[in-house]
Amino acid sequence: MFEFLRANQIIARGHNIFWEDPKYTPAWVRNLSGPELQAAVNSRIQSLMSKYKEEFIHWDVSNEMLHFDFYEQHLGPNATLHFYGTAHASDPLATLFMNEFNVVETCSDVNSTVDSYISRLQELKRGGVSMDGIGLEGHFTVPNLPLMRAVLDKLATLGLPIWLTEVDISNMLDKKTQAVYLDQVLREGFSHPSVNGILLWTALHPNGCYQMCLTDNNLQNLPAGDVVDNKLFKEWQIGEVNGYTDDHGSYSFYGFLGEYRVTVKCGNKTSTSTFSLCRSDETKHVSIRL
Repeated sequence: MFEFLRANQIIARGHNIFWEDPKYTPAWVRNLSGPELQAAVNSRIQSLMSKYKEEFIHWDVSNEMLHFDFYEQHLGPNATLHFYGTAHASDPLATLFMNEFNVVETCSDVNSTVDSYISRLQELKRGGVSMDGIGLEGHFTVPNLPLMRAVLDKLATLGLPIWLTEVDISNMLDKKTQAVYLDQVLREGFSHPSVNGILLWTALHPNGCYQMCLTDNNLQNLPAGDVVDNKLFKEWQIGEVNGYTDDHGSYSFYGFLGEYRVTVKCGNKTSTSTFSLCRSDETKHVSIRL
């Protein structure tokens, strides 16, 4: 799979090194204790990080720590500090994330309120953890958009990049309703200035779809796929913009963050250049000389 990513220049994030939920911890690991478990843990993280060093931009080091604590129960309260410290030392260029569900999805889960998320993250940073990213899974049924926006606003005060890492809409809803709610969630995430990226949780396998898929088994778009391909992607692409400069030789436009190519023509002279729009509170000025 990674050879495919490399060949197609697809950027990947690492999810995950450990999972605190015993349900998703291998049975042979659950049966270990003490030094044997510590040796298995060390082997896992060291082999993984050495094999994929500088290959992933992110690592979800220890998944869903607010809901589960298998490794801390069996190895002590410093187990998580060890995981993050080893990951950072092994691949200092990767951004390390705290990944969790039911932070933006609902206010009824007492384990993963925005305050408990912030408290746990700050606790780890006080312990010396290099924690540089906020991972919000985003497994929605009926989205509460005001709640989602308020949670993002509060987490944004930490000054860390926020990613929606596993967005889907519950299969308890019909496919058309899934598409409507997916549209709402993606717009809310895309429009927030502290959200740096969004990943969809749309795994398709021979047994069918986990919760939400963009296509059917024949790779034909479902309503959710149409929302992404035929609505949002087209709306969020600038395309080609043409216009004339004013008397001072200036031309202004609004654009999304990203890379741009500009061509200026005056009489028989033409000049082409590129520039990028990055996050800033200031107007971006680009000068092109003919």
